[in-house]
Amino acid sequence: MLVACRRVLFAGAVAIVAAAGCASARLPSAAPAAKHPAAGPAAGERSHRATPTATPRRARLPRFAAAVSGPLAPRDVPFSWRPGCPVSPRDLRAIHLRYIGFDERAHTGEIIVNASVVERVIRVFAILYRARFPIARMEPVDVFHGSDPRSMAADNTSGFNCRRAVAPGPPQWSMHAYGLAIDVNTVQNPYIEAGVGVRPAAGAAYVNRSDIRPGMAYPGGILVSAFSAVGWGWGGYWAGSPDYQHFSVNGR
Repeated sequence: MLVACRRVLFAGAVAIVAAAGCASARLPSAAPAAKHPAAGPAAGERSHRATPTATPRRARLPRFAAAVSGPLAPRDVPFSWRPGCPVSPRDLRAIHLRYIGFDERAHTGEIIVNASVVERVIRVFAILYRARFPIARMEPVDVFHGSDPRSMAADNTSGFNCRRAVAPGPPQWSMHAYGLAIDVNTVQNPYIEAGVGVRPAAGAAYVNRSDIRPGMAYPGGILVSAFSAVGWGWGGYWAGSPDYQHFSVNGR
């Protein structure tokens, strides 16, 4: 499908790429992301935890870049959207952007969000890229047939998914259903639902939030600060059932 692509500009030393009338706006290919262990290191493996020893000189990375394509069509979101959802695929955009993996290399991922927040989302991930904040994986939820549990279990960072909120009370749309929320590093930042448990299950290794490790969200850390800089709220502040992976335009 041929979709329109637009250039997004904002302050900062980053490269934004776009191509008008392209089939899809994509960045130059990058190496596939290395698999990152969901919990602690296995026997004989080295921990990702920082040590006081001197670190080797970091390799140079390509500049951050992001390409935006859209409006989308139903065929672009075959599992995450359906008739009756609160937004149309026309309201959504796909962002292809560079991020840093746990292997400290640059990778290219895709995230789908509402058109109204594209520039803010790019700004957030540009900040994270410059800080070399590690992200395990970034693919649309459609890769997992729209299954939020499967996406979380895969430690996937994602945005739009037309689903109900996991919350007590009458059914209500999640902010993900509007493309106005993003979950980041779902294993390192689990959702702890009161009376139910930890989601995903592998996130149990990260319930102790005082043991700060790479990829985690915590007050004052770069992940929470980057979203706060664009006015987004963090689910980690929710009382009773903190959702450490969750960021949204209104904090819900």
